[in-house]
Amino acid sequence: MSSQLPTALVTGASTGIGAVYADRLARRGHDLVLVARDRAKLDALAARLRAETGVAVEVLPTDLTDPAQLAAVEARLRSAPSIGLLVNNAGAAGAGTFAAADPEVFDRLIRLNVTSVARLSAAALPGMLERGGGAIINIASVVGLAPEIQLGVYGATKAFVLAMSQAMTAELGERGIHVQAVLPSATRTEIWERSGRDVTALSGVMEAGALVDAALLGFDRGETVTIPPLPDAAQWDAFDAARRAMLPNFVNAQPAARYAA
Repeated sequence: MSSQLPTALVTGASTGIGAVYADRLARRGHDLVLVARDRAKLDALAARLRAETGVAVEVLPTDLTDPAQLAAVEARLRSAPSIGLLVNNAGAAGAGTFAAADPEVFDRLIRLNVTSVARLSAAALPGMLERGGGAIINIASVVGLAPEIQLGVYGATKAFVLAMSQAMTAELGERGIHVQAVLPSATRTEIWERSGRDVTALSGVMEAGALVDAALLGFDRGETVTIPPLPDAAQWDAFDAARRAMLPNFVNAQPAARYAA
């Protein structure tokens, strides 16, 4: 069926969090464009969602770390005025620390977790602004707030996703663009196996369905930052308020008195 809701493009859609987003959005009535590397899994998911929900589902098998393939998805976003919701979910984890860094692993993480998120968002925005509205959901991570968790550059990539989402909200929120950063904690997906870690050795692992359902509730509420595992929202509010309280003190022509010789 042709949905009255905007078409949603979901990256990393073949498994895990992305596949759940595809399922939930289809059941809300969104037509879908699904992006991931595994064509067989994409095709199977698309066939199921077409049969169960009646929405239109297009698949784009893509490796977002490949510049040419990423450019093709950017072009798809620019050429499709119906795409009014982008879910930047594709990402990878890295087990390497800075001291034992593999530059190739770090580079791939940055291309997937940072570059593709920024470029796809930039490609989606012109059409959304022309229509006067749209939404972008960026999957970040609680580790973007926790540099003490030693995951090398991975945490830094997720801090970028959070900061970019907040900056986009500050710039574009009043122009009808809703940007949400979702900060999961450990979630049961294939990302752990791919990064060489055993998810069964972790505590407090959330199921992907519970994570996405909570994140979509936060989206419906208009939240800019959604942290599904955080019990007390006031903790985030206090953290953000403390950050905002510093802003006026950043604009000084001279070093603070505490740095005087």
